[in-house]
Amino acid sequence: MGSITDTKIDYSVHPRVNSTDPFTPRPRPVKPAHVIRSDEEAIQIAETLAASFKVGAALRDREGLLPIAELDAYSQSGLWSINVPKAYGGPEVSYATLAKVIAIIAAADPAIAQITQNHLAIVATVDLDGTEEQKKLFFGWALEGLRYGNAFSELKSKTVAEFETKVVHDGDDVVVNGEKFYTTGALLAHIVPIVGVDDTGQGYLVFADRDASGLTVTNNWSSFGQRTTASGSVKIENVRVPKARALKVTSFDHPTVGGPVSQIIQSAIDVGIARGTIDDTIEFVSKYSRPWIDSGKATAGEDLFTIAQIGDLKIKLHAAEALLEIAGHAIDAARANPTLETVSEATIKTGESKVLTTEIAILSTNKLFELAGTRSTLAEHGLDRHWRNARVHTLHDPVRWKYYHVGNYYLNGVHPPRHAWN
Repeated sequence: MGSITDTKIDYSVHPRVNSTDPFTPRPRPVKPAHVIRSDEEAIQIAETLAASFKVGAALRDREGLLPIAELDAYSQSGLWSINVPKAYGGPEVSYATLAKVIAIIAAADPAIAQITQNHLAIVATVDLDGTEEQKKLFFGWALEGLRYGNAFSELKSKTVAEFETKVVHDGDDVVVNGEKFYTTGALLAHIVPIVGVDDTGQGYLVFADRDASGLTVTNNWSSFGQRTTASGSVKIENVRVPKARALKVTSFDHPTVGGPVSQIIQSAIDVGIARGTIDDTIEFVSKYSRPWIDSGKATAGEDLFTIAQIGDLKIKLHAAEALLEIAGHAIDAARANPTLETVSEATIKTGESKVLTTEIAILSTNKLFELAGTRSTLAEHGLDRHWRNARVHTLHDPVRWKYYHVGNYYLNGVHPPRHAWN
């Protein structure tokens, strides 16, 4: 697998974030993606890709450059189909391994890691809710290297769980209308699954082509963090899709791992942000920082208080990583035997991991500047992206509610709610 850094990119014409410039949908891959055969291979490929992604991460963030070449290499690597079941030709790796893969990529560039999030969650939804024909089709597309974006969150609804996007049944087709925001991955996708409801309130995931008539993806993501995720908006105007590509979503009506799968990917991204930040803190302190005058030391790395703080960060990072792995195995167990008890256990363990990964992501990105010193804030280093990425990504769902659900489960035996944010 060649390095993406071998490709010369003309940044003067390179697509940028939050731009009104015309954007042509990405072509489908000319050859099938690689198919990974083991958990070990998935980790190895992730590490190889991460080394390439890290090289230009600060530049992409600073200039708002969309990770076009990086994303093509990523989806062709086979890592976008690692949760496709073996029965359909996929690797079906452990969700503990999937979380490790995402954390490895996120440590290099969390924006690239987040673009994968919805694709992998959609693959899991197909596994839970798809008909046999839909599984063959949608898993097959993932194995070919097609990328699923998302048109999930509503632009104007009162809560994240209320959907105003309408699905109308019309013969052999469905027709969809609505507006979406936070559509991570849609701009750079080949297929855009749209969440909507029909007149009975039944939810659907409708797999529309990225270039479908009536589907408009706007590159208007202007957040100060996770800038290059291209998480803009989608307008859906009479988008007609064959009914066979409208997947009925029922996985939150009964105990399934739908919620924990979505959440563990979020936790893994935050672990990656923390890991990358701590690595950069250690490197900066070792190479560039000056010792404080009261320390009496010759180098910043000998400062007793700095040493202790690095130790504290590493301990908390390792605790978050350990709980992330525990959550992954709990998801594996619940997927194999989905009962109220096993799914609740997976949900709670994943919620616990979300607490620790959020805390270490925010703590480490604050401590970077405290320990590395004023010169670490200079624009030439691009280290501010770590804090901005952590602050924005950890807003995905309120971690304050994780404490409540975890406490209510252990204290009162109350099972946690089932939805995509839990």
